[in-house]
Amino acid sequence: MKISEIFTRQEKTFSFEFFPPRDEISAVDFGINVGQLLRLDPSFVSVTYGAGGSTQERTFTLVDYLQNKIGLTTMGHYTCVNATHDKVVADINHLKEIGIENLMLLRGDPPKKPNIVFPNPEFQYASDLISFVKTMDFFCIGAAAYPEKHPETLTLKEDLENMLIKYEAGADFLITQLFFDNEAYYKYVSLARNKGINCRIIPGIIPITSYKQIRKFIDMTGAKVPAILAEKIEEGRDNPEKIYQIGLDFSVKQCIDLLEWGAPGIHFYTLNKSRATIEIYETLPKRLKN
Repeated sequence: MKISEIFTRQEKTFSFEFFPPRDEISAVDFGINVGQLLRLDPSFVSVTYGAGGSTQERTFTLVDYLQNKIGLTTMGHYTCVNATHDKVVADINHLKEIGIENLMLLRGDPPKKPNIVFPNPEFQYASDLISFVKTMDFFCIGAAAYPEKHPETLTLKEDLENMLIKYEAGADFLITQLFFDNEAYYKYVSLARNKGINCRIIPGIIPITSYKQIRKFIDMTGAKVPAILAEKIEEGRDNPEKIYQIGLDFSVKQCIDLLEWGAPGIHFYTLNKSRATIEIYETLPKRLKN
């Protein structure tokens, strides 16, 4: 089923993002955690796509398994960075052949090498990939949004202009990068609507479960942390359970505020862990999940 069809049936969607297990041990953990998360009956799930071939084949295998064996509506991520035209065509056709109707199309992070040369200028940006896949008239296409702007853009205005290009290229819905300040999301949605971007913009939320984890993601994305949350995290940095509870409490309040404001659901970045996502989801008032 296409995610766009789910939107016609569900005012608010709740979805989970996974990444392919890297080895046998993590595969066991993944199976346990996914099994627990599936009890929550997600609207759809997504699977990330590793750059440079690191997890690409595992992504295809996992989306095939989750959709065609488990029966979940599954969205595969796909990036065009460092990919030739022939590879993109072959990969997209393969996903079509195994019945994956939903794709999150991204440029991807370029290799950390100076003077990177893209093997095919046809696919330099996510919008290029979206335009190409849209012509196949088969896929429901998701794209990434950045409430606090993409790290490579200078201003939010520039970021929204890029977002409009992706939307007009054929993106059916957007999922945001993680954020901790809801006001940034509200402002972004308002500005996007003023630009004529009228599709669903689903907020992406990551439960804070450890001090090291949160520092890593802040450094990677540039996400701003509210002062009161930052203070609590610093105070509890040497107490893992305290950090976990601080993160859980914050995420619950964040999700409730988003849903009451009118957000069209929540996309959880699970990091292949079940405990925090389950606790957050089950704590949300049931009236907000209808």
